Amino acid sequence: MKSDTNISLTSARPMQKVLVGAFIISFSAVWVGFADVPATTSAFYRVAFGAIFLFIAAVFTGELKQINLTQVFPYSICGLLFALDLFCWHKSILSVGPGLATILGNCQVFIMAICGALFLGEKLTPRFVFSLPIAIFGLLLLIGFDWSGLSQSSTRGIIYGLLTALSYALFMLMLRRVQASTDGELLYSPLLFVSAFCAVFLAVPIFMTDTSLVIPDLESFGSLLALGLFSQAAGWIIIATAMPKIPASLTGLVLLLQPFLAFLWDVTLFSRPTTFVHWLGVLITLTAIYLGISGKQN
Repeated sequence: MKSDTNISLTSARPMQKVLVGAFIISFSAVWVGFADVPATTSAFYRVAFGAIFLFIAAVFTGELKQINLTQVFPYSICGLLFALDLFCWHKSILSVGPGLATILGNCQVFIMAICGALFLGEKLTPRFVFSLPIAIFGLLLLIGFDWSGLSQSSTRGIIYGLLTALSYALFMLMLRRVQASTDGELLYSPLLFVSAFCAVFLAVPIFMTDTSLVIPDLESFGSLLALGLFSQAAGWIIIATAMPKIPASLTGLVLLLQPFLAFLWDVTLFSRPTTFVHWLGVLITLTAIYLGISGKQN
């Protein structure tokens, strides 16, 4: 009886770690909202601070000695795509709020599946095809059916959110291809290189547009530091180490915790005006995203 209990506890630990990781990452948009800096600046500091923490971890674990230089160029492409993702997402956050921006970005699951079908020969399951119109309906409930009534800022934020989904999907597809060609044993250094290249690419529009890199106060500095440490480094490392150890059928449900919590933080911390119809839209959209994720696994 005692051994059965130990087995049960051991199998539960990866799930607990993934839930903790998703909880940590759900605050990403919150840190962006608290930081009183332009969108590109907050994106830059996220990956720059994250790269510093990941570099320290890679040095202490000896991973830097195991780097295959042939992977550096593919990681730079990943960094470029991730830079586009963060640029669009942070712009969306400042226009429509953390909750909606995060839900829009998580629609990348549909773009990934469609790209897989068009370019990689993957098949779309009936469940996935069924989930796509449901997601669109849920988003319309959340956004509103009358686009002409939206402010220019809201419309711009929604477009940036959809571009986030596109760039994030391309990033994930490229990263999956790069990781498939490696031994998969490196934990910190891949994300380190992606973060470092991402910071370089984000620095380009910052200097070209004279965007300020000044952090105006301690609250903004603390928010950006937390964004780099928890969102870019710790949260993803926790998920990366635990995700392979949980059943694939639970992966989709776990991944939905992050956008749901992000919307909840938007309502509670930023007083987002939310009606029953909006919550219904959130529920329908997240359900569709789950169907899309699980549909790819069938």
